[in-house]
Amino acid sequence: MQTNSTSPAHTSLVAIGDSFTEGMSDLLPDGSYRGWADVLASRMAAHTPGFRYANLAVRGKLIGQIVDEQVDAAAAMNPDVITLVGGLNDTLRPKCDMGRVRGLLTEAVERLAPSCKQLVLMRSPGRQGPVLERFRPRMEELFACVDELAEKHGAVVVDLYAAPSLADPRLWDVDRLHLTPEGHRRIAEAVWQSLGYEAEDTEWRTPMAATPPPGWVSRRAADAQFARQYLLPWIGRRLTGRSSGDGRTGAHFSAELGKPFWVTPADHTNPGPVTDWRQVNP
Repeated sequence: MQTNSTSPAHTSLVAIGDSFTEGMSDLLPDGSYRGWADVLASRMAAHTPGFRYANLAVRGKLIGQIVDEQVDAAAAMNPDVITLVGGLNDTLRPKCDMGRVRGLLTEAVERLAPSCKQLVLMRSPGRQGPVLERFRPRMEELFACVDELAEKHGAVVVDLYAAPSLADPRLWDVDRLHLTPEGHRRIAEAVWQSLGYEAEDTEWRTPMAATPPPGWVSRRAADAQFARQYLLPWIGRRLTGRSSGDGRTGAHFSAELGKPFWVTPADHTNPGPVTDWRQVNP
């Protein structure tokens, strides 16, 4: 594959955040998650020999945990690009101190921006439905902070919230919190274009083709499955102070060594389609 001379020359990417960046629910056959960050990294690697990538995101993390557990590790890697998406889990909590959330997000950006060539922030997408409407004021307060920080620190903002196509329930998994593989693919394209790469899909914002809505019985069955499999366990974790991310580390973080590591395409000298990754700098 020939590298487009007009493409950015990014040689490394570190992604931090929560389940959105970890890749849920873009499930692979081996039980691991791929997600938009992995898709983006593979496409960037196809343009740059020796490209390096690390994903430190962990499901369920609040912005304070992202700051405490991921920010310094990402900054120490000094990548060309860092993506940070966090704070949305905080806004979904019954009790949320938005002043604290804004302060922690500010701290994260102030520590990350000087450590990379390009910091990428996002206005996260929201699924159509009562949850979005209930928490919309908090989300929009969070996104206003994102915009202010981006302007102050020269970060790129990927505005997914303003794309109605990404609110389509068909792009969200049955848990109603995480994107389907097609949703993650669209996010990867959005970030790709925001970083200055030539568009490969000019229609990521385009709504999906209309399909007949599910019938009443199908909707009620889906509601029952959602409540039993996802909502009740989520409520249980909130009541007991637990998180789905307890005891987990990012996909590219060595628990034994206590530090992150890079991965790079197995054939890291030649740009082109990425078929496998290998660990480097453990």
